[in-house]
Amino acid sequence: MDFKRADRVGDQIRAELADILHRKLKDPRVGFVTLTEVRLSDDLRHARVYVSVMGDGPAKAETMKGLKSASHFIRSELGKRIKLRCTPELAFYLDESIEKGAEMIDKINALNIKSEDEGEDEG
Repeated sequence: MDFKRADRVGDQIRAELADILHRKLKDPRVGFVTLTEVRLSDDLRHARVYVSVMGDGPAKAETMKGLKSASHFIRSELGKRIKLRCTPELAFYLDESIEKGAEMIDKINALNIKSEDEGEDEG
């Protein structure tokens, strides 16, 4: 299996960013954040960081504002931890795939319960 260097470095950056957000970032706007993916450009100069945020719409918006305002601090901390010629520019994006997946599971479970109830009525 061939892996691009950007993929391997992206995985390392994701691990380091998770540690930075958990231990170093003290912004009260940034609540419970899960890093889902880091996509790096092939030249390793730009990183798209996808995050999943727990909470409602306003809490998500505040978290994203907090991440955007702290991106320079996060980038400088990242530069201290990884040895690259150029520390990538960080851009944070909200990833709602986990929530959409949970909604789909709830819908499937509701359909299963409904079909089981109909099966009991017939029997």
